[in-house]
Amino acid sequence: MNEHFLRLWPAQASDYAVSVDWLVIGFTAMMALFVVPVFVALWVFIWRYRRGRPADRDHRPQSNLPIELAWIILPFIGSLVVFLLSARLFFIARTPPEDALEVQVTARQWMWKFQHQGGQREINTLHVPARRPVKLTMISEDVIHSLFFPSLRIKQDVLPGRYSMLWFQAEHSGTYGVYCAEYCGTDHAAMLARLVVLNPADYEHWLADNGSSADLARQGETLYRQYGCASCHDSGNAPPLAGVFNRSVQLADGSQVKADEAYLRDSILLPQKQLVAGYLPIMPTYSNLLDEEAVQRLVAYLRELAEKHQ
Repeated sequence: MNEHFLRLWPAQASDYAVSVDWLVIGFTAMMALFVVPVFVALWVFIWRYRRGRPADRDHRPQSNLPIELAWIILPFIGSLVVFLLSARLFFIARTPPEDALEVQVTARQWMWKFQHQGGQREINTLHVPARRPVKLTMISEDVIHSLFFPSLRIKQDVLPGRYSMLWFQAEHSGTYGVYCAEYCGTDHAAMLARLVVLNPADYEHWLADNGSSADLARQGETLYRQYGCASCHDSGNAPPLAGVFNRSVQLADGSQVKADEAYLRDSILLPQKQLVAGYLPIMPTYSNLLDEEAVQRLVAYLRELAEKHQ
């Protein structure tokens, strides 16, 4: 289809997009059902009782209980239905499937960088398979950005210093536009990307053709050894990392925290922020040595260690 053709509605690349569109259409129709009669009656009364026109203006106030109750109850029921449908879509958007394909996203002025678990890396283009859930774990290296997929009807802010999540399942192969929906600087309007949805077989071919010398976890393992992490974490001078991912960690202040992606990132870049109980604060910060992409590789390696430790 011609990309320059004026579209009233963006293309629908997922079942979720279809549900969002029907919700918007239904909500608009319900609003019109209650608003249009009010405006019609308003203009009828303006015309009928305009200045200089003979009309009986001595009407006593009348009450019609059934009409008044209907005017209250029907909008309430309609709004409740819209709320329930919206809550369902919100829950779906915030609950990725366990078997979702994971992709790491790093935003910076003014580009999108995508890292696949197999080590494939892309800039301003994201290849994904059709009919398979995809989970994006995102972070920004500078300012607030917002990853927006109009064809999927989903958008999520991408924040510096904090991971955010977005997931989708594209049903139809094709190429779709991706935008930054948060003003982020001079070239904000040029911070564009493409979502390329491939049939599963074509996606496997793309992975093979764009394979890296090592997957994301292997790259993380290389960094782990390069910076000598094992000298402390494997010797007892620092908390052991095998099996720590997604487990509860006891902190020195008596609280507990889940060792998820955000905790592990902070432990690498801000090691004094949350000290583990029973260990001295001897770990240096790596914020001046590792960028967000390198941290994502290390986290991928620690996640693999946990899976092997199970």
